[in-house]
Amino acid sequence: MNHLLFPGLGELTISHLAMMGLGILLIVLAVTRKYEPLLLLPIGFGAVLANVPMSVAVAPSGWLTYLYDFGIATELFPILIFIGVGAMIDFGPLLEQPLTVLLGAAAQIGIFLTALMAFSLGFSLHEAVSIGIIGAADGPTSIYVAARLAPHYLAPISVAAYSYMALVPVIQPPIIRLLTSSDERRIPVVAVKRKQPSWLRIGFPIAITIIAGLLTPVSTELIGALMFGNLLRESGVVTKLSQSAQNELSNLVTLFLGITIGSTMIAENFLRWDTLLILGMGLIAFALDTVGGVLLAKGLNLFLRVKINPMIGAAGISAFPMSARVVHRMGLQENPHNFLLMQATGANVAGQLGSVLAGSLLLTWVLSL
Repeated sequence: MNHLLFPGLGELTISHLAMMGLGILLIVLAVTRKYEPLLLLPIGFGAVLANVPMSVAVAPSGWLTYLYDFGIATELFPILIFIGVGAMIDFGPLLEQPLTVLLGAAAQIGIFLTALMAFSLGFSLHEAVSIGIIGAADGPTSIYVAARLAPHYLAPISVAAYSYMALVPVIQPPIIRLLTSSDERRIPVVAVKRKQPSWLRIGFPIAITIIAGLLTPVSTELIGALMFGNLLRESGVVTKLSQSAQNELSNLVTLFLGITIGSTMIAENFLRWDTLLILGMGLIAFALDTVGGVLLAKGLNLFLRVKINPMIGAAGISAFPMSARVVHRMGLQENPHNFLLMQATGANVAGQLGSVLAGSLLLTWVLSL
């Protein structure tokens, strides 16, 4: 009788409870620790909602299923997010310090090494590339690649990407301290102030779109969206559109994206050994990216007359702007008069470009086989 009155209660299993518990944990981290609350809170609630037995929200005609088909399967949400991100990014620090481009490139090494690791562990090439892209520390890029190559692993890949982005303040500092000495962390920043002419700031997103498109045509969707958002910002003639992209568009799409990703965390698809393995390899990819950026910065110092603080290399990952802020705070802890934010931001925006290009290169290569 109870099952007839309360059918969901009769279908409740330990797996459902475990996934709802995971969703609640994400909500708690968002509320109490402020770990990327704009992402983790809707993801957590989406996981709770999807794992209520017999939930109509994730039924074939449910609203979360509609959002998935409309925004994730079509790759629309990641593209719209990139327009908003582009409108927020100031490429000025990168243009002031072109050397940071190398740090942004080096901090993508974890993508390739982890893809090789996944392939050696028995995952298919499509799956391995999708797993490796977690190292980009870039949620939209991870979703874009996984939706094309391994949609059955979209849930753990996207959750790992966004969770590790949120945990940048926890993951990166121990790695940075392990790889650098106290003296290296105290290296002062030499201020470089080059006022960029408006034609350069406006021409930069256009040039990057053309160059990236010629190298990897598949990148035109993500790079194009990112650069279009930046062009709105730098043009100076569409302030309302730029502000809307930064605020209303970004907030609305982030809301829908987060709860939709959370709704894919269904117990029977998530509580599996391969899923746990993906989460573990994602963390390794993230760590290797941090290592790559720091080690390249240390290597460059062997040849540079004016040394750079090697912590800036860790900001070469794509977790913008969290990683730059972490590096800046660590710099202040070592030397209260050392402000690393501008250089770290330059590396961070370079990493944003690097992650999209790395993902596009791998996507182009895999789809051409």
